[in-house]
Amino acid sequence: MKLFKYIALRVKKYLNAFLHLFYPKICLHCGSTDIIKFQVLCPNCHAQLPFTDFFEIENNNVDKIFWGRLAAGPSGAVLFFTKNSIVQLLLFELKYKQNKRAGLLLGNMIGWALKKASRFNKIDFLIPIPVRKITERTRGYNQSLLLCEGIAQVFPIPILPTVLFKNKKTNTQTRKDRIERGHNTTLLFGLKNTDQIYNKHLLLVDDIITTGATAESAGRCLLQAKPASIQFAAAAYTLS
Repeated sequence: MKLFKYIALRVKKYLNAFLHLFYPKICLHCGSTDIIKFQVLCPNCHAQLPFTDFFEIENNNVDKIFWGRLAAGPSGAVLFFTKNSIVQLLLFELKYKQNKRAGLLLGNMIGWALKKASRFNKIDFLIPIPVRKITERTRGYNQSLLLCEGIAQVFPIPILPTVLFKNKKTNTQTRKDRIERGHNTTLLFGLKNTDQIYNKHLLLVDDIITTGATAESAGRCLLQAKPASIQFAAAAYTLS
């Protein structure tokens, strides 16, 4: 029996060492090894995250983005985004380093925020903002869909990843102002299987919101299917 336990411990040790090669157990921000399994931040860095509490606040900054532009229901973002921050690092890892754990962590944060907020008690489906096919092939996944999967881990809501699709090649929105983004998102998205979302409460999900042009375009597209409501959630809100 003792020999069996010894062998089991040795196997576990070598297995953990092997997994560490592919999933290093160090904090992305500070390099600490004091990290929870499958997470990417240590408790200290996690405590430094700039949470917005928007999901619990009516007429928050994300709600206001859609005023006069889209008949959107309760909306929010879980973190503030600033340059050279932990939040920027998480989003960079998600979008450019194929770090799925960063996306799932951000999705979990959104999920917990939604669970705490009474404003979001009517959600039938999660709808990820789609990306171009070439982007998804290069990255290996749609980051917004990964966020939805993270949300569903703690706030179990069905995901509909194929209703909304991108139907037009467009340039990046990063360096465009609100007017330019508005022109650039015209006819950006298309719909299929619209019967699935008729008279349903939808939560549109994206990684970051700045001017809201992309979310507005996606929301207007979804309105063609006559859902009961469209709400919006993002991992981060950009501080101007």
